[in-house]
Amino acid sequence: MSSSKIAIIGVGGDGLAGLARSAQDLLNSADLIYGTNNVLRLIPEVSGERIRIGGDLQAVIESLRSNLTTRKQVVLATGDPLFYGVARYLCENLGSENFEVYSHVSSMQLAFARIKESWEEAFLTDLSIRNLDDVLDRIRTAETVGLFTSDIYTPNRIARELLVRGLDYFKVYVCENLGGRDERITQGELVEIQSQQFDPLNVMILRRKAGRPDQPNSTRRLMRFGNPDDVFAQSRPKSGLITQAEVRAIALAQLDLRSGQIMWDVGAGSGSVALEAAQLVEPGRVYAIEQDSADYHLIVANADTYGIHNVQAVFGTAPAVFANLPAPDAIFIGGNGGEIARLIESSFAALRAGGRLVINVATLEMLTATYEVMKKLVTPVNVLLLNLSRSVEQLEALRFEAVNPTFVLRIQKPEN
Repeated sequence: MSSSKIAIIGVGGDGLAGLARSAQDLLNSADLIYGTNNVLRLIPEVSGERIRIGGDLQAVIESLRSNLTTRKQVVLATGDPLFYGVARYLCENLGSENFEVYSHVSSMQLAFARIKESWEEAFLTDLSIRNLDDVLDRIRTAETVGLFTSDIYTPNRIARELLVRGLDYFKVYVCENLGGRDERITQGELVEIQSQQFDPLNVMILRRKAGRPDQPNSTRRLMRFGNPDDVFAQSRPKSGLITQAEVRAIALAQLDLRSGQIMWDVGAGSGSVALEAAQLVEPGRVYAIEQDSADYHLIVANADTYGIHNVQAVFGTAPAVFANLPAPDAIFIGGNGGEIARLIESSFAALRAGGRLVINVATLEMLTATYEVMKKLVTPVNVLLLNLSRSVEQLEALRFEAVNPTFVLRIQKPEN
């Protein structure tokens, strides 16, 4: 290899020992060695100066360019650098004539070999450069999926998010440190994988169970409002905190939504109010604001399940996120605790003239605090106490079970 060229070397789990002699010599004589933390730790015995590759690949390009003729440089990658690796990006941005590539067996290839499955027709992707939401439809319909995981999309997170979306029909294999002394293959159900921890050097394979159909993107249909609580995916153990069907219907009536309007659902939870409101304001939009990561993804999943496209999930804390949203015609707040006064005041200020603010609370303490704040903003404050009972059949007799009382409060911003 020319002394001015940069070597891109693929490394396996066995580190330096698994490389050809020529690649070993290049590493041992290198002045600068580039790589991610995960790959650099595979070669502890090499003495060259180490430069970490992070999210700023342009900085790596500039460093490689500035040292091109003065220092010996090596870039390390796991497995095959040209298979979802860094080699293509470097060659495209610095010129392929400046590199020599020393390939290793891809960790994806090793993973499929370990579980004795063909990867010929598998859907393969790298979640360090792709968002999981962008590839969900491909995963949904695939027989076999191979995933390069990342620091963000770890195997346990991937398992959780697939379960939230109802994609529970895969057998899972997580293949760690392939080729190394601490190689490990874990297989199980998604529900088992979601609670486990894995080494960052891993490949995740999903294999569809026999006879299991695709989870459709949107086959079910929502009623306009008042849908049963259990049609919405809800986080555990928070199930039961959803705005109840009957309360939801009354709250939507109080919001007085019309076609083409903008509505905010603050503290949206699983998105039950937002999804029903979206059907009432279409072609308007609903912004479902949620600060809990799991609930945020539930909103996205529920909207996807029912094919409702005019709901935008907004991840963040209210009222901090308000400034980036279009002014609403109506706002629903679902029983928030904490700084309720500031939240109500900021919500009321954000409303357009004539806009409606509706709040659902479940305790007397929250009712008192909420009422006092709303009354200072505008009068009248309309308050509904809802006592509900639902029918059940017991031994062929019709009985009723009471639902916890709840309160719905409403104010309207003056037109002027």
